[in-house]
Amino acid sequence: MDFRQLNTFLTIGKLQSFTGAASTLGYAQSTITTQIKQLEDELGVKLFDRIGKNVTLTHEGKKLLPYAKQMLKLSQDIKNVVFSEESPKGTLTIGAAESLCVIRLPEILKEYRKLFPSVEVSLKFGSCADFRHYLKDNIIDVAFSLGRKIDSEEFISEVEFDEPMLLLAYPGHPLIEKKEIFPKDIENEPLILTETGCSYRASFENILNEYNVKQNLVLETGSVQAIKQFTMSGLGITLLPEVAVVDEVKSGKLIPLNWCGPNFGVISQVIYHKDKWISPALKEFLKLSKKLMAKDIEKYNLNCVSE
Repeated sequence: MDFRQLNTFLTIGKLQSFTGAASTLGYAQSTITTQIKQLEDELGVKLFDRIGKNVTLTHEGKKLLPYAKQMLKLSQDIKNVVFSEESPKGTLTIGAAESLCVIRLPEILKEYRKLFPSVEVSLKFGSCADFRHYLKDNIIDVAFSLGRKIDSEEFISEVEFDEPMLLLAYPGHPLIEKKEIFPKDIENEPLILTETGCSYRASFENILNEYNVKQNLVLETGSVQAIKQFTMSGLGITLLPEVAVVDEVKSGKLIPLNWCGPNFGVISQVIYHKDKWISPALKEFLKLSKKLMAKDIEKYNLNCVSE
């Protein structure tokens, strides 16, 4: 097999069309058909089902998909390192928790793009569970994870620190007057939470279950901005990373409750696979992330001391 065949296979799989793939890749349709036939003959399996005008991946085709992506990505990595110049270039694919995309990542990417404009940055959203899979299959180069610690010998954690979490209510909520908030205090309280699969939501729910607290979920969404708006409007209370609500807390639009229950155990991490080739683009990204996030932590600690 060769990279052209794999690229053709991926393009057909994406477009679900031999004709569309031929047009996209600039090949004659007969060339596309021949490439896939050669690939199928070499592997000894059928990769596509063609019924009428519908083209779908077979079970074997679906199994080949992540390996084909990985091989093409590695071929690009090889080109980048062999023909690398002083300034990094190529593509950098980052897996990111949506929460980090609205708080920490923008500053890092802004600085990174300024320093290394030749690097194309691609974002892939997901959860901690997704990142394990993405890193193993080389779908992403690095993960920005927010939640339960990803602790495995397979991964290297470049940056890692506890992420302060806040249980938040709207101004005037009765629980604001309580000096101490325990799990039982929020039984039957309307909750606005991130989507299922978010690890800090899972941590919160585990604590409630441990204390036999029945939760009253009124809304779930993957958008941190939406969660903040709905909470401020009085729909319910929520749990979010402190760094995501600095402005709203400072302006009094959201009020932190004095949570005295168990620690949520939320960790921010920048991780990559131990077998990952550290390209110049990835190396500089890791270095910059470590530098800027360390400044963030220092700023937070200073603010805590001053308060």
